[in-house]
Amino acid sequence: MNARTRTLIAATLVLGIASGPVLAHAAPAPTAASVSAVASGVAAPTVPTPPNAAALAEAIAGLGAENEHATAALVRVGGTSGSWRGSAGVSDVRTGRPAIAEGRFRVGSVTKTFTAAVVLQLVAEGKVGLDETVQHCSPGLLPDTFKAVTVRQLLNYTSGIQSADGPGDGFENAYPHRFDISDPHAMIANAVAKGPAFDPGTKQEYLNIGYTILGVLIEKLTGTSYAKVVEARIAKPLGLRDTSSPGPVRVRIQGPHNHGYQAVPQTGGASELVDVSDWNASAQFAAGDLVSTTADLERFTVALFSGRLVPKAQLEEMFTVPKVKNTEGQDADLTAGMKRFVLPGGVVAWGKTGARPGYNTVIGGTRDLSRTLVYSLNSTDAKGQEMNPIAEKLVMAAFKK
Repeated sequence: MNARTRTLIAATLVLGIASGPVLAHAAPAPTAASVSAVASGVAAPTVPTPPNAAALAEAIAGLGAENEHATAALVRVGGTSGSWRGSAGVSDVRTGRPAIAEGRFRVGSVTKTFTAAVVLQLVAEGKVGLDETVQHCSPGLLPDTFKAVTVRQLLNYTSGIQSADGPGDGFENAYPHRFDISDPHAMIANAVAKGPAFDPGTKQEYLNIGYTILGVLIEKLTGTSYAKVVEARIAKPLGLRDTSSPGPVRVRIQGPHNHGYQAVPQTGGASELVDVSDWNASAQFAAGDLVSTTADLERFTVALFSGRLVPKAQLEEMFTVPKVKNTEGQDADLTAGMKRFVLPGGVVAWGKTGARPGYNTVIGGTRDLSRTLVYSLNSTDAKGQEMNPIAEKLVMAAFKK
C-alpha cells in the first residue's frame, strides 16, 4: 500500500481495529446484472466486483490474546455485487474460546444513526420540523443566552453547543468511573451552562451533546423512553432481535458476546489486557449506548439506504453535508447521523464509526448498495486516535472496484 493510499484512508477513518483463525465464506453475486444495467442505461454499480475474499481473510488473520491490535473481529461485507462473512480471534483471552460469530457488542456512536433515523421518522410524521427550534419544541431545555438552535443543526453537528463535563480524557480517567450513572438532563444543563462555542449553523463540530438532546426530544415527542422507541420503530419492524439499549442501569452485555479488552501499559514496557466488557453506557445515551450484532447492523444499513426505514424525502438529510467548515477549518463531511467517506479509487461511501472501550464498530456502504461493510473489532485501544493498519486492509479489500 503506497503512502498516498494510506493517507487517504487515514484521513477518512480514524478507527481502532484489530488482527487467530479466520472463519469465512463468500457468496459472490452474478456479474451479469451490472452488464445488463449498463446496456439498459441504468447506472453501473459503484463497486461492480465481488468482495476480495482472500484479502478480507488476510486482514483479520492472527487475532487473539497475543495480537497487539485486537482480540477478535466479526466482519460482514454485502451488497448487490456479492457478499463475504468472516470472524477471527478469541471470545475470552483466559479460555481461548473462538470468537462468537453472531456475538453482541457495543456499537458506540453508530447509535447516532439510529437516533437520526427516529428523528427523521418523526419529521416525516409531522411531529417536529427540521427547521423547528429546540426552544420552540422543548421550552426550557436551552437557556435564553443561546441563539435559536434547530433540529437539523443538532442532527448535523452545527448547533454550537459544547460538550458536557466528564471524568477526563483517556482510559485511565474513564475506567474508575465505568459504573457511574449519568442523567441526560443533567448533562445537557452542564453543557449549555458553558454557553455556545459558535453561532448555530456556522461551523461543524463532532460531539455527543446534540444527540443527547435529540434523545431527550424523542422521549418528549413520543411519551416513552428512548430504548422503547428504538425497539418499536426500528428493531421490531426490521426483525433486529439482538439490538437494544441497555438503559441507565445495566452494565453487562446481555446474551452471547466476545469480551472487550483494553491494553494497559505496565512498568517495564509490557502491557496487560484489562476486561472492559462491563460498562455503564448511560453517559452515551442516544449518542452511543446501543448493543447489536453484525447481522442486525447489516440489515439496518440496507433498510436505511434503500428508503424502507426513513421516507426518501427525509432520508436525503442523511446524505447531505452542510456547506460549512468544521472547527479545524476543513470542509464539513458529517451529515444527519452519518459521514461521507471518499476512499481510494474515488469510491464514495456513507456510514458511521463507533467506539466504546473494547469495541470498535463500522457500518456503511455505497449509496447504491452495491457494497456494504459492517464490522465489530475487539480493539485493545478502541478509543485511541491512531489508525489501525488492519482497518486499512479491511476498507481497501471491501471497497476496491
